[in-house]
Amino acid sequence: MDFKDRSTEQEIMDDPNVDLAALKEVFLDINRVNRVLNGHAITLKAIEKILDENPQERYTIIDLGCGDGELLKQLALYFMDRPVTLDLIGVDLNGNAIKIASGNCRAFSNISFLQRDILTLDTIAPACDILLCTLTMHHFGKEEIPVFLHRIVQLPRIGLIINDLQRSKVSYYLFKIFSSIFIKTNIAKHDGLVSIKRAFIKSELQEYSRAFPYLAHQIGRKWAFRYLWTMQFKKESTL
Repeated sequence: MDFKDRSTEQEIMDDPNVDLAALKEVFLDINRVNRVLNGHAITLKAIEKILDENPQERYTIIDLGCGDGELLKQLALYFMDRPVTLDLIGVDLNGNAIKIASGNCRAFSNISFLQRDILTLDTIAPACDILLCTLTMHHFGKEEIPVFLHRIVQLPRIGLIINDLQRSKVSYYLFKIFSSIFIKTNIAKHDGLVSIKRAFIKSELQEYSRAFPYLAHQIGRKWAFRYLWTMQFKKESTL
């Protein structure tokens, strides 16, 4: 199998006709993977670093492609006992995902959700301080990603955090073994492999970053075949 270029194969979860019950089971699988691999910790630590570098009493954080809202729930819990107020907004195109997320986060008054098409983010009313994009960018095709990036960099006041997969033969075949043990649904097993084939290598992310010279970029490889790409507005620059 050739991993030189990103695959154009589609994930089953991207089909809006996947029913609510099936989607719930897939999200349970995804959450199980994140617990086993501690996947949310990468994003949480990156948020903590940005907050420490940009202290204020209140922050609005948007999670694009929020799925079932699990990351926002973990974020709310992570900062629950700290002297900072977080207003958390999840955005997803899938209406069933928004229904599931709203139910999962019902106990958190600081979490809300919006159903929106990420490629038309100008329709989002609230501005934010930090924008998150976790395991979402690989769902977009080669021609869509520049449009996507140019839209999302206009939303936050402080910066963006993109956490996504590394494309590699090693991760692909390790996931086959991992999924046979930890993943129950055929959709999650299929989509996990497709996600890796649609994922990125570092040079591709670096090339995308060159379109935004007014942002300070950090792109690093993280545990379990992830890349963390943080973008922050340079102190002397504005859009």
